Parts: sequence; structure tokens; C-alpha cells
Amino acid sequence: MSFRHAWAAAFAALLLSACAGGVIPPGASGPAPSGPVRGSDVAAQPVPATPRPTLPTATPTPPAATTENALAAGITRGPDVTSLIQPGDRARKALEAFRISCPSLMKRTDQSGLTQGSDWNSACAAASSWPEASANEFFSRYFEAVQVGPGTAFVTGYYEPEIPGSRVRQPGYEVPIYRRPPDLIDVNLGLFSDSLKGKTIRGKVQGTNFVPFDERAQIVAGSLAGRGLELAWAADPVEFFFLQVQGSGRLLLPGGGIMRIGYDGQNGRDYTGIGKLMKDRGLIQAGSMQDIMAWLRANPAEGAQIMNENKSFVFFRELTGAGPLGALGVPVTAEATVAADPRYVPLGAPVLLSLDRAEPNGIWIAQDTGGAIKGANRFDSFWGAGTRAREIAGGMSARGSALILLPIGSAARLAQQ
Repeated sequence: MSFRHAWAAAFAALLLSACAGGVIPPGASGPAPSGPVRGSDVAAQPVPATPRPTLPTATPTPPAATTENALAAGITRGPDVTSLIQPGDRARKALEAFRISCPSLMKRTDQSGLTQGSDWNSACAAASSWPEASANEFFSRYFEAVQVGPGTAFVTGYYEPEIPGSRVRQPGYEVPIYRRPPDLIDVNLGLFSDSLKGKTIRGKVQGTNFVPFDERAQIVAGSLAGRGLELAWAADPVEFFFLQVQGSGRLLLPGGGIMRIGYDGQNGRDYTGIGKLMKDRGLIQAGSMQDIMAWLRANPAEGAQIMNENKSFVFFRELTGAGPLGALGVPVTAEATVAADPRYVPLGAPVLLSLDRAEPNGIWIAQDTGGAIKGANRFDSFWGAGTRAREIAGGMSARGSALILLPIGSAARLAQQ
């Protein structure tokens, strides 16, 4: 999708949302199975950890409703970075992700107000040839830490689904995956009224009226059938539902091979997180993706009705070439990319997480955004593809503290503003 979080928060403990386009890391793994298979329906057991305390703030943080960017939220200078970043694979992957982010980072307007493009020149020049074996030393030498607002972090996870699918309809592959319909129209309401600037709606023309596009239940029932919009066919409606939540993924083809598909629009209907809905009705006790999937499979008729209560429906296109791309326009990196709110984190900046769950602790790079990833210290961690990624991301819900790494000298300049 030029990769975007389609809904963009992944699976919080009870509220299912996602990343607009789930990610497809470069490359494809071995031959696909010869028939329909299911991914793991088991969430990874959390590895507990003790998060680093947040820093005391000098002034009260304004209410979220009135806080528009990082400067308004308040900045607190953090501790020395050297002791916070450990050597190893996480730092190496973060350096790789930072390096490919630099061209966009240096020319991008920073909505957070924390940096200017030229601030990143020295770090980016050094990153181009810095040895990955000492990646932690790179971040220690070129960055300083700041806390935005109270520093209290909440982190979810997303991944790239791999589900059985076929380019053609055949026995065992009966769930249509649709291209974007040509009559699905986006309307920029700001063109009609200054009071509506920044607002858009999506629908279709019916006679002389502009009306909402078909909702999920209508599309599942066949409202788009016979129009030649079928891009491919999935084997399992539950697996495909969750691929739509993530926004993109890989189809494991019956003869071997992989077809990558990515987000190409949505029907304009509001998204409903079925995890919270099911929890509120007492259908499930926990709220991980795996818990939800297990109930839907055990109760197929009722499950189909519940999935249709999420009226949103995602359309896809086939992806080729390098990708997937995050909001910076560069490929995202498994276990190194986080989605963040660009009003509070410069896109491309390193982020240090210290949480009550050990797996996401360490350094990440803010390379993506998400429709539900809003506010200071709210992040969505990307775990890549495969069973491990699915198990971790599907149950990820971690809390603790976060620090943003800025080029050295940034904090002193901000203090003078």
C-alpha cells in the first residue's frame, strides 16, 4: 500500500484494529503447501519485564484534546543514551531501517515540531557506512533522548498475514478477494466548504445522488460478483477477514509460490473492532486475535454475522517489486519498524521502548503511521511474516515508557523556543 495502516492499530487486548496495509517484507519464503492450511491460533506467551519509569515532567501536560504536537505536549530531556541501547540484532535492524529512511527523513517536514531536515545530516552521513556490528554505538554517538508528554507508552503489534489463496477460483478456494471497484469514489469535502477541510467521504453515484458504497454484508453476499473484480480467491473467510484487518499480506498458492497483495482502498464504511464487541457480549474472555479466531471457527454461522457487523471492506491490488512501503515511502523492517503519530514523533526517528513485555523492548524506527495510532507514546510494532510474527503480534499489548531519539543538539534548541 504505498504501505499504510489500513485501520491501523493492530490487536490491542480487547479492541481489534490494524495497520493499513499489513506489511510484506521483501522476498518470499519457500513453496506453499498444496492445500488450504491455517496459521497458528495460539498467542505467544508474554515474556514479562519491568519497564523503566517515566521521567518527571516540569509542567503539567495539556489535555489530549488540546495537544496538537510534541511541542505542545511538552518535552523532557532524557538520560544519556549510551546505557539504554544494547548491542545485538535489534540495534542492527534499527540501524538498517534508519539508513534507508534517511533520504526521506532529511527532506520531510516534521509535523512534531521537534526537528528540521538538516538536523539529521550528520547522523545520516555516518549511518551510510557505519558497521552494523556496532550499531548501538552509532545511536549512542549521534542521538540524545527526550520524553514527549508524560512518556507513558502503549504498544500493540501487527504482522504480515500468510493465508492460502489461488489466482483462480477452484475447489477449496471460494472466497473472492476484490480489486478496487471503478465506481468507488473519494470526495474531498474541503473543496466544498472551508469548515470541512481535511475531511473526506467515500461512496458511489446512484442516479443523481452520491450514496454510501456497499457494506461488508452486501459484498460478502455477492453484490460485486460478475463484474470481473476478482483479483484472487482465499480458502478461509476467517483468515481473509484478518488479512483485511492487517491491510495486506501473502497468498500461499496451491501449486507453490506466493502472490503478494496490498491495500487499494476501502468501502468508506466505519470500522468496528469485533474483539471488543465479542468481549462485551461475553462470547470471549480474552481479546487476542487468536481468541477471536477460535470462537469464529467454533461458531461459523454466528461468526459470519459478527464479521459482517464490521461494515468496512478492504480492496486489494497485486504487489510487485520492492516493498512494502511505509508512510515514509521506504520498505518497513520486521522487528525494527513501528507506526507512530507523526504529530509527536518525527517519521524516521529512533524510538526507545521499555515495556512490561520483553519482546518489544529496545530501539525501533518510526517508519509508518496508522489511523488508530494517535497521540503521544502510542506505537504499533511490526513483527514481519510467519508463525512467530503472527503469534507475537496477535496478542501484543504492552505498557511502559518511551523515549524519542533526536540528533544531538536538538534538545538544547527546543529548550530555547
